[in-house]
Amino acid sequence: MTILHISAVKSWGGGENHIENLCFELAASNPEVNNVVLCVKDELFHQRLSKTSITTETAPLSINLDVRFVLKIIRLSKKYKADVIHLHDPSAIVLAIIADKFSSLPPFVFSKKTSFPIKNKKGTLYKYNYFKIKKYLCVSEETKRITAASIIDKEKLITIYHGTNISTKSTQTPFLLREKFTIDPSVKIIGVIGNHIRAKNFETLIETVNIIVNIQKRTDFIFIQIGNYTDRTDDLLASVKNLNLEKNILFLGYMPSASNFIPQFDALVLTSQSEGIPQVIYESFYHKIPVISTDVGGIPEIIKDGINGLLAPKQSPEIIASQLEYLFKNENLIADFVAISRENLMKYYTTTIMAQKTLKEYKTIVNGN
Repeated sequence: MTILHISAVKSWGGGENHIENLCFELAASNPEVNNVVLCVKDELFHQRLSKTSITTETAPLSINLDVRFVLKIIRLSKKYKADVIHLHDPSAIVLAIIADKFSSLPPFVFSKKTSFPIKNKKGTLYKYNYFKIKKYLCVSEETKRITAASIIDKEKLITIYHGTNISTKSTQTPFLLREKFTIDPSVKIIGVIGNHIRAKNFETLIETVNIIVNIQKRTDFIFIQIGNYTDRTDDLLASVKNLNLEKNILFLGYMPSASNFIPQFDALVLTSQSEGIPQVIYESFYHKIPVISTDVGGIPEIIKDGINGLLAPKQSPEIIASQLEYLFKNENLIADFVAISRENLMKYYTTTIMAQKTLKEYKTIVNGN
């Protein structure tokens, strides 16, 4: 069986990590499955894949409907005799549909990795309900619920948690955070990992830090944020400067293997206003680092408030600030939180489990079911 994965994403994030993990896991457990990834030439995902053993093909994508990318889909489908085309983002759907109009392609699978609702527009609904899409692999039950509102054949919707790859975990980093930034042992390092995109809502993060530092006058926390800069970054940095928080929240930008820094955190915080389920939560479960998060998307499916972490409504910096104070006033809770999270991870949320469930869906499609 040959699977042609198509990604039109130019950055590196949880969705791209999912593709990489899926290919690695299937190569290890089912070498008869040939995975080929088509990605955007010379962008971050291509650079990442070029350092792996994954069969990688590239095409330029200078505009959303770049004909060169469309033609590459057609050529690769024929070259590798693909049995299934796995689409990993909305732009990939459009490109594959256009390619299918010129050269009949094999059936599609689409991974729905976010909890954004599908827009109620004729063209958008046509795209998402394209007849060649045989399965929608949703990252959470919440993503499945939201997606179902726009999908005609709801029997095609499947929930498969992405999980994390426990065989590739590492604690190797180019430097130690406490050493590099001269952080006193009494100061708690609060980690934040995510690209500077609207969904991550780092405005709430900055408001949280402002409450802790400028209103509560606390000096026992430092926030370290890792993730790709975007067109939103300048405004975020300006807010930090205007609030005199430059020593309290550090933006490090893109760091290869950012999750390797997680063991150096005392806690992980997510201030997202929209999510599927962020990979960084699974990684924190593995490294036994407590998580405080907003309760968006599928996050409440894997974190139960007060049981294995703390949850807050989105855009509620006051609550997140109070939860940080509560967590470290009651550090005895941390051992229970991380133990339960790690146990759940190993039972339900590994990429080994994810890969086998995905392979089952591939086989169902290839067998015509």
